[in-house]
Amino acid sequence: MDSLWLEYAWTLLILIGLEGLLSADNALVLAVIAKHLPEDQKKRAINYGIIMAFAFRFAALFAISFIANVWQIQAIGAAYLLYLGLKHIIKARFGKENENIREEVEEEAAGKGFWPTVGKIALADLAFAIDSILAAVALALGLPDSPLDDFGGMDGGQFIVVVIGGIAGLILIKYAATWFVKLLDQRPALETTAYAIVAWVGVKLAVITLAHEDIGVLDHDFPHSTVWTLIFYGVLVAIALIGWFAPTNKSLEKEKL
Repeated sequence: MDSLWLEYAWTLLILIGLEGLLSADNALVLAVIAKHLPEDQKKRAINYGIIMAFAFRFAALFAISFIANVWQIQAIGAAYLLYLGLKHIIKARFGKENENIREEVEEEAAGKGFWPTVGKIALADLAFAIDSILAAVALALGLPDSPLDDFGGMDGGQFIVVVIGGIAGLILIKYAATWFVKLLDQRPALETTAYAIVAWVGVKLAVITLAHEDIGVLDHDFPHSTVWTLIFYGVLVAIALIGWFAPTNKSLEKEKL
């Protein structure tokens, strides 16, 4: 039983770290959306937007709990996570970063009143949350069943992990985003690392899909096996270490000099 909760705690820790890295840019965009408002309304707009976003996220989590074990949904989620992660990696490696994205968001938000801005913040957060929610579900579905009662179509313990991850994302956007922004400035490779982890989580969800009882390509118990667990977390830790120790732009510039 202790090992069960240890695995849950470890997964939750990974999820919170991933949420933090993914929320850094999201928080900046949310701040830009409210930038046109008077100073005394900016903070309120973001706070109200986050409250609305919490309701939206919980509704999304509640809905997904009933369909998380449907293999078609799992397959779509796996494909989306793989697409999202690989797209960002390829863009970071070969593409050019869109430096005007914040200006475009600001121009689009300019002129909107207080409540329309609040609504835009909430909807923007929900759009940003899709990747983290799917990643949370993928990580949770790979966990062994807990002794808790089911919620919707998910094991109760797995659902709690997803909910805590969703709440953590909003808390990090509100309170810790600045720290993560600074961290990404110091170690810019971590942003690509986060999306590499998203893609790897997509692989995990694909494995879960292939082991679904209605598919049967893989053994039903394989996603919970020791072998796959070691492979998954081994690769995940390797990705994280590579991202952490990757050379920064400053160090590369020094090498050129």
